[in-house]
Amino acid sequence: MQPRTPEPVEGREHVHVQTELYLEEISDRVIEVDVECQTDAFLDRPPTPLFIPAKTGRDVDTQIEEGELFDFDIEVKPMLEVLIGKTVEQALLEVMEEEELANLWAHQRAYGELRNTELAEVQRLEEQERRYSEEKERRKRQQMQVLQKQKETTEKIAARAFAQRYLADLIPSVFNNLRESGYFYDPVERDIETEFLPWLMTEVEEALEKKVLGRTVLDSLICTVVGKRLDAFSHKLSGQTEACAEEPSSTDTAQQPAGLTEDASQPAVQKEVTDQPVVEEQFLPHISLQLEESDQAEMEDFETEEQEGLGA
Repeated sequence: MQPRTPEPVEGREHVHVQTELYLEEISDRVIEVDVECQTDAFLDRPPTPLFIPAKTGRDVDTQIEEGELFDFDIEVKPMLEVLIGKTVEQALLEVMEEEELANLWAHQRAYGELRNTELAEVQRLEEQERRYSEEKERRKRQQMQVLQKQKETTEKIAARAFAQRYLADLIPSVFNNLRESGYFYDPVERDIETEFLPWLMTEVEEALEKKVLGRTVLDSLICTVVGKRLDAFSHKLSGQTEACAEEPSSTDTAQQPAGLTEDASQPAVQKEVTDQPVVEEQFLPHISLQLEESDQAEMEDFETEEQEGLGA
């Protein structure tokens, strides 16, 4: 089992790096180049014969007994020492490698634990800093709210004091203006002003209209009667004048009595003429007296009704 490289810390990443002696360019595709060549046709070359050197010298024989040139036990000892040494050395190297790998794994585990501990500590510190910041912001908001409430309270108190000072003289004047404008009133007085007095004025106007109508009718009657009397008197006077003009006047004596007669008749005519005004003067006071009595009676009735209305 080969050891793995530990995971990178937050914010970093691993990159593959060449560790060979000779570096080579790494690419996803191998560079390929097309090359062409043309050769002439050759005949097959015959195989080369085996070289046998020419024999020189003389043939000599030598007899070697067993054990004279090679002793297996002696000759194999260095080889065994080398093989055993290499084997032991390889075993020691493997053991040392396993120990080193174990140490590396232990160091990796310790490093991982330390890194996890540090990450946990960092997270704890970050969380603590976040809580401190939130608590700081919350305290600042609370303090701002307290200051805002204090400011609003101070403004409300100042506004209330100003309003009290301002309204101390305003309320009585407002009530006086409303009372003068008629918003505060006595029900009995308002009922008399709105109901009784208009009815009374209407009745008085009707009575005055009737009185004026009666006076107008009376004036028309008086004018009619006076016109008729005047016409009758004018006809009578013209008849008497014609009768007087037809009488004979032959003598002076007759003329004198006639003159006396005319003189005597003038007072009569004058009396007749003046009789009409006398009659009219006697009739008019009677009519005016009746009108005054009717007016007085109507005024007494109105006063009585007004007193009853006020009593109610």
